[in-house]
Amino acid sequence: MRHLISTILLMITVGVAFAQQAAPNDSSYLIQDSVAIPTRSGVPISAIIVRKKTNTAPSPAILFYTTYYQHANDAIFGKKSADRDYVGIVAYARGIRSDLRHYMPFEHEGTDVYDIIDWISQQSWCDGKVGMYGGSYTGYAQWAATKKLHPALKTIVPQVAVMPGFDFPMENNVPLSSILNWSNDNIYKRPFLPRHLPFEYFNSGVAYNKLDSLAGTPNPIFQHWLSHPAYDSYWQSMVPTPSEYAHINIPVLTTTGYYDGSQISALQYFKLHYQYNPQANHYLVIGPYDHWGAQRRPAANLMGYEIDPVANVNMMELAYDWLDYILKGKPTPAILQDKVNYQVMGTNEWKHAPNLASINTDTLTFYLHNNTLLPKQPTTTAFQRQTIDFKDRVQQNNYFTPNIIFDSLDASNGLVYTTAAFEKDMDVNGSFTGNLFASINKKDMDVSLALYELLPNGQYFFLTRYVGRASYAKNKAKRQLLQPNKKESIPFNITRFVSKRIRKGSKLVVLLNINKHPFEIINYGSGKQVSAETIKDAGAPLRIHWYNDSYIKIPVSNH
Repeated sequence: MRHLISTILLMITVGVAFAQQAAPNDSSYLIQDSVAIPTRSGVPISAIIVRKKTNTAPSPAILFYTTYYQHANDAIFGKKSADRDYVGIVAYARGIRSDLRHYMPFEHEGTDVYDIIDWISQQSWCDGKVGMYGGSYTGYAQWAATKKLHPALKTIVPQVAVMPGFDFPMENNVPLSSILNWSNDNIYKRPFLPRHLPFEYFNSGVAYNKLDSLAGTPNPIFQHWLSHPAYDSYWQSMVPTPSEYAHINIPVLTTTGYYDGSQISALQYFKLHYQYNPQANHYLVIGPYDHWGAQRRPAANLMGYEIDPVANVNMMELAYDWLDYILKGKPTPAILQDKVNYQVMGTNEWKHAPNLASINTDTLTFYLHNNTLLPKQPTTTAFQRQTIDFKDRVQQNNYFTPNIIFDSLDASNGLVYTTAAFEKDMDVNGSFTGNLFASINKKDMDVSLALYELLPNGQYFFLTRYVGRASYAKNKAKRQLLQPNKKESIPFNITRFVSKRIRKGSKLVVLLNINKHPFEIINYGSGKQVSAETIKDAGAPLRIHWYNDSYIKIPVSNH
């Protein structure tokens, strides 16, 4: 489902919509714009500082660090903090609002944010305490700031935080759709790319790394990202190391959503923090939200799904309630009844647990056999065939739908597997995992596996999707090509968390497929760098044997 993995790209500019909201009267504030904050690099950081005129005593400061520049309306992020009796600072990534020659996404936050906090803490209007909040790239910047904690940084609220190389600009080593648009629209501020560009790429069969040339606008950021297809030391250096996670002792609040494009990274930060610091003071709030809803105000109707009333929690207000709790000693936000707080869709109820491991009572294992999800491994070995002709530009393996609930499932040349109807209610809680066993006549493929609930009334409810490159399935940092015509193991465990009540009479459905459509990169399986492959590398059609010892594991709580 394309909307899931491209959500981060479609919603990452949420500052635009937020900034267009009506702002309070500027006469209430002292606003300093284009303040140059010095850094050790010698490249100053542009910032906006907002204070209430009535607040004359030193106050805690809230830093909103962003890579997006939306002109004068950006001050609203500072005003929101000033309204809560903080000093609000909006600071821009190196090169933004100054000279883009100094800019490279994700590379400088670890040192620059430290220097920004150091400067803030020394100002007469600051009482020496600094907090951070915000989502997406701004969420990432907070984790970069924890690589070397400044003593003045007392808490972070990383919402829908991306993890470079882990889930953006690629997920399980597959580039997200339209990653060219991200820097073209948001950083270089160029005219929007033509809508026909994906179709021109698809129909012409040119290499994916020629997309910017095809658009007539060379893009260094796009090319640099494509040059790092593995989750290598380049990407890993941008986030905390195990020893750095172990020293993160400030309180942390993470928020994300079941349909958030950045969810797998938000949860990865949470997991790694506790893995290397079991005494971490880190809370998680997750519910039926997309990239926008998990950092601002959720949509009552999310892609056709009416969320439970109890899920309608304003995540920005929650962030400030948390900041008040940590920085001003106010009560703990009521929703935070334990370290893991999750909303079970279909129950109008929040549940709470001390950790992710304790939220389930069972794990269901299903084997993919003859279009059926079997609860026991088949006694005889068998396989199903699938053929994909990458030279064929008429047929597409593309099952995009803009809705969570829909009436019929378009298999789009994929394989569909279905359970028997469940005899009692249960809750799916967590991330599904599994292992696919396949033999192919090529060296690689990009696998897509979507999970649905088939409701008793015949409608489908989209739960979540996995997409991943087979050659990186065993190790995201090292490519291991498949051996043609040999049965291979393709494990997967980096998938999104979802929580929903599955009612008696419902079934679970898996749609297994290989990407081939205009909106995502095409892996032709030649073994070359995928972004450099063209339709000339397609060769013979991809022929797959999917073996029936392939399985998925689904964490559940029974009733």
